[in-house]
Amino acid sequence: MLPAMPDFVLRSRRVVTPEGERPAAVHIRAGVIAAVGDFDDVPAGAPTVEGGEAALLPGLVDIHVHVNEPGRTDWEGFATATRAAAAGGVTTLLDMPLNSIPPTTTAAHLAVKRAAAEGQCWVDVGFWGGAVPDNAADLKALHDAGVFGFKAFLVDSGVAEFACLDTAALAAVAGEMAVLGATLIVHAETPGPIAVATAALGHADPRRYATYLASRPPAAEEQAVAQLVELVRAHGIHVHVVHLSAAGALAQLRAAHAEGLTITAETCPHYLALAAEDVPDGATAHKCAPPVREAANRERLWDGLRSGAIDFVVSDHSPCPSDLKRPDDGDFLQAWGGISSLQLGLRVVWTEARRRGASLGDIARWMAEGPARFAGLERKGSVEAGKDADLVLFDPDVESTVQRDELEHRHKLSPYLGHTLAGRVVATWVRGVRVQRNGHVAGDPAGRLLERT
Repeated sequence: MLPAMPDFVLRSRRVVTPEGERPAAVHIRAGVIAAVGDFDDVPAGAPTVEGGEAALLPGLVDIHVHVNEPGRTDWEGFATATRAAAAGGVTTLLDMPLNSIPPTTTAAHLAVKRAAAEGQCWVDVGFWGGAVPDNAADLKALHDAGVFGFKAFLVDSGVAEFACLDTAALAAVAGEMAVLGATLIVHAETPGPIAVATAALGHADPRRYATYLASRPPAAEEQAVAQLVELVRAHGIHVHVVHLSAAGALAQLRAAHAEGLTITAETCPHYLALAAEDVPDGATAHKCAPPVREAANRERLWDGLRSGAIDFVVSDHSPCPSDLKRPDDGDFLQAWGGISSLQLGLRVVWTEARRRGASLGDIARWMAEGPARFAGLERKGSVEAGKDADLVLFDPDVESTVQRDELEHRHKLSPYLGHTLAGRVVATWVRGVRVQRNGHVAGDPAGRLLERT
């Protein structure tokens, strides 16, 4: 029996549930999915939104977003980032601890970050803490304050206020993670192979993408993943590899999983869609770290995603002002490394996924259910009773070309400008509140600030 009268019903011929895709009516009450009934199970008089043949997906959960506010709000802020999220079907995001000033490395800094975000968010927002060489004494207080885990770098982060961990500091942090029962997420590149490769470049042309690609060899990621596997084995903690680019590390991940070790990994839309061979010289909008690699490597990442060696897909949305991308000289070695894809990730991944025979159910697992489960966001990530009514109406069959004026993030830089992508986000709801309709962000900010539970 269906529960009492809902606030409204949202129905579609293509509702993507954990059990599969089917016609269904989703009953929403007080911001929660009260029931998922048959298509015709709509009480008389209930307000109803008709999705027709557009697919109804769970709202995407993007656990890897650099918002940069406060301190570098001219790069990106909570208002612009969460508007971009809403426009792209992302209903929950977790903010990375670096690029803001101060970084989220103490409980006091977290309070500053939360105060900056309050009242500005169109989607729900949580926060990662940071693990840096000098904050071991601060980790427990950050954990108690509700961060979702801790981010660390094994190589230069690119900003002075967020230093990387050497081997001894990494082991000390791992010991603290074991005490706290916390997750450690790691930028997995080691500095040695990068230093050797960079020294070997000599006077190579910095405008050539091949020059930059050679400076960040796969060995840097492969060595880092090997180090992290040993860390998990030694300390029994959960370690997560962020933005995996080098497919050569997949064998290590598969072996670690077979051993029962708690190491997981994510990849990003740009690694699944772009290829080094296609990046024009000077096109620094394509620069990220680790880099977009060759097409053959991309296909191996797709194999890893399908097999479960890679757990899910998130954006690593890392914006910056236009001048930091060095548009005048196209210098890949000096340009800021980061791709802004928070708004476009669903369309980018769907465009590539459908070419490879994947389904909308796969998209829901890779971009909503998987990251929600990883982060402990039990009320997010799927269309089922008891979950928050975070929903996306998505037309998977239309195609359109990415235009600068449709982008909601602060700086309209994207390697996808001019690309034709499949799919259109028709509407987005956050806990039953419509925050986007037909490409236009709607209403007042409806997002809440989340804490780990």
